[in-house]
Amino acid sequence: MAEFDYCVVGAGFAGLTAALRLKQAGHSVVLLEARDRVGGRTFTVTRDDGVWIDRGGAWVGPGQDRIHALMDEFGVPEYKQHNDGEAIMIVGGKKHRYGGTIPWTMSPWAVANLGLGLLSMEKMCKSIPRESPWEAKQAEEWDRISLGEWLQKNTASKQAREMLDMALAGVYTSAASETSLLWVLLQMGSATSSTIGGPTFVISGKGGAQDARPVGGMGAIYRQIAAELGDALQLSRPVRQIAQDADGVTVRSDDLTVRARRVIVAIPLAIATSIDYEPMLPLDRAFLHQRMPSGAVIKTSIFYDEPFWRADGLSGQSTSPGSPATLTIDACTDTAVPGIMCVITEGPAARQLTKLDEAERKSLVVGELVDRFGGRASTPVEFHEQNWSTDRYSGGGMIGHAPTGVLTQFGYTLRPPCGRIHWAGTESSATMCGWIDGAVRSGERAATEAIAAETTAAVS
Repeated sequence: MAEFDYCVVGAGFAGLTAALRLKQAGHSVVLLEARDRVGGRTFTVTRDDGVWIDRGGAWVGPGQDRIHALMDEFGVPEYKQHNDGEAIMIVGGKKHRYGGTIPWTMSPWAVANLGLGLLSMEKMCKSIPRESPWEAKQAEEWDRISLGEWLQKNTASKQAREMLDMALAGVYTSAASETSLLWVLLQMGSATSSTIGGPTFVISGKGGAQDARPVGGMGAIYRQIAAELGDALQLSRPVRQIAQDADGVTVRSDDLTVRARRVIVAIPLAIATSIDYEPMLPLDRAFLHQRMPSGAVIKTSIFYDEPFWRADGLSGQSTSPGSPATLTIDACTDTAVPGIMCVITEGPAARQLTKLDEAERKSLVVGELVDRFGGRASTPVEFHEQNWSTDRYSGGGMIGHAPTGVLTQFGYTLRPPCGRIHWAGTESSATMCGWIDGAVRSGERAATEAIAAETTAAVS
């Protein structure tokens, strides 16, 4: 049995960062990853000619100081997301081409409703204590209703409601009816350290969550972390059991057993129940695992010889609630050639798309692009599809979410350790919850927490 100071489970950005900080602090560490690759819910594929695509998380924004710190540490520069030109929104069967954040070509009534909805969300987000949202003055009220119920009651315009549903619920890759309003306020409000904050940050390109991308993709960061970890990183090691006792933890994979003083579990909540914990976890923490699902999302990268939409005065950003291409965004590298269009299909639309075969999905998605960007979209040279909904070790969409009633009952268990088991993952971060930056923060927190616990134990 191999022995280490610390064991980390899961090699997404949370686990990679935790293991890196533990090693840099002079401790022996082993990082066990179920997949045959690192990166977790980020996944960069690089062609022989150096062109890359991010098949998972891809963007960084202002206020995301910890992912930027990692980029600086490993010498990875960023480049700005292409935002020049007009966006397209299709709502109620009508196409709107516009500049800015809101499609002003819609009816004044819909525009007013949309603006008021965002303003109300912004105000509620600011009232949430990020470390303990379940203690907010209106926490019980907001946790009793879903985002969908709130939109129904507070948005009179059907067009505005559809747009807010897509823009806000899309982050959780689930229907608005499935997601607690309190969770939405927590997640969006966790970005208030940025220059924008709240829902405006979530949906914005320039100055928002889609402000920039690392040159070389997220893989340019995580591959260097993996290289620094060296033999400490063990791939294709799905953890089956974590047993803790008074002296340490025993972590078992199929053909490897390790002994450590403490373990950091940095896998999505939706699959945390796949591990057998001995003794069993405290009831409320176990219930949290059962009640924090992920949604459905398909991310498709479509290659063209050039980004032809730019010459047409378009940014590449488009949205159409409920369609096979819920949203699109220009995903070109820093060289802008070839043209790469990213299509993200979320929630119920992604579930429906998954029922079709690959050829049918491709036909529908390309057809959507032709409707929005013209005939040149009909002849892609490459088509790359990543269905995160069926990824065994992700458990579904980009981040987990809390249905109604979960945060006020079980949210307090998101971060505190359970004996010698510590928790990391973007959903546990009080700042930038749901983003890659939140994952990095959670890994650093868990590493610091585990070292402090051992130091305290040694002194006592």
